[in-house]
Amino acid sequence: MTVMSPAATDTTPQHKPSGGSGSGSVVLRGLLRNKLAAVALAVLVLLLVAAVFAPLLAPYDPNTQNLLLRLRPPAWQDGGSGAHLLGTDQLGRDMLSRVVYGTRVSLLVGAGAALLAGVIGTVVGLASGYFGGWADRSLMRLADVQLAFPSLLLALAVVGFLGSGLWVVIVVLGFTGWVSYARVVRSEVMSLRTRDFVTEARAIGVTDVTIMRRHLLPNVMAPLATIGTLHVAAAIVAEASLSYLGLGVPKETVTWGGMLSDGQLYLGTSWWVAVFPGIALMLTSLAINITGDALRDVADPKAYRR
Repeated sequence: MTVMSPAATDTTPQHKPSGGSGSGSVVLRGLLRNKLAAVALAVLVLLLVAAVFAPLLAPYDPNTQNLLLRLRPPAWQDGGSGAHLLGTDQLGRDMLSRVVYGTRVSLLVGAGAALLAGVIGTVVGLASGYFGGWADRSLMRLADVQLAFPSLLLALAVVGFLGSGLWVVIVVLGFTGWVSYARVVRSEVMSLRTRDFVTEARAIGVTDVTIMRRHLLPNVMAPLATIGTLHVAAAIVAEASLSYLGLGVPKETVTWGGMLSDGQLYLGTSWWVAVFPGIALMLTSLAINITGDALRDVADPKAYRR
């Protein structure tokens, strides 16, 4: 009579995901070894602190107007004042306070749109890559239709129809950005679905949903994290573009795009009204993109390291 060991009684195929319990610390150490990525991470931490603690860090209410102080230059220029380090805009509002508060909207829109797009794209990619056949063809043709429309133009049309609003912008940017997630997840799943651990799970009757959730999803998290990081920067720029055109977040909400729109008329005389929000937008996008590139190298060094 054969006696089975306790380990043999577990009939569920086990497959260790690509990331272990210490994967987060490994990724962080890998990013910090890259000096440029470390600087980018420091910038992102400062931006996050500014967004969370904006009421404490901003010296003034960003919407408080004082026409007697309109278009005051930064503190280091003639006519500037230490009370307004970055100067004031055309309505006498403090530029430093407005730049700090604009960080909140940019990071919220970027993170929210990337999360929504990631969820939609992951579900579509898992279903398309795992089931194949007509499901794959139908979902990928839907993705092709999505790609046929320029993302910003589609977002403009939808926001123009639904009206402006913070959550409207997040939802629109989320629904227009899921295709890149879906295609990457589909490609990864198609290469994984024929592996032994998936075949064994099917053989013992594990459901398709469980296979996708427990065995396939953990193995696509690394590329998803990379795409999501880069999509945050794209969503921030898209939100700024919509706000610049007057179709994004309502005007009473401080955004970098809205500040750029207000300051374009004063570039020749009061450059700081448009330059400072533009610098904030550029530094944020650059820091996120550098972090995303470094994260990609750490997640898959064989594929991307030269």
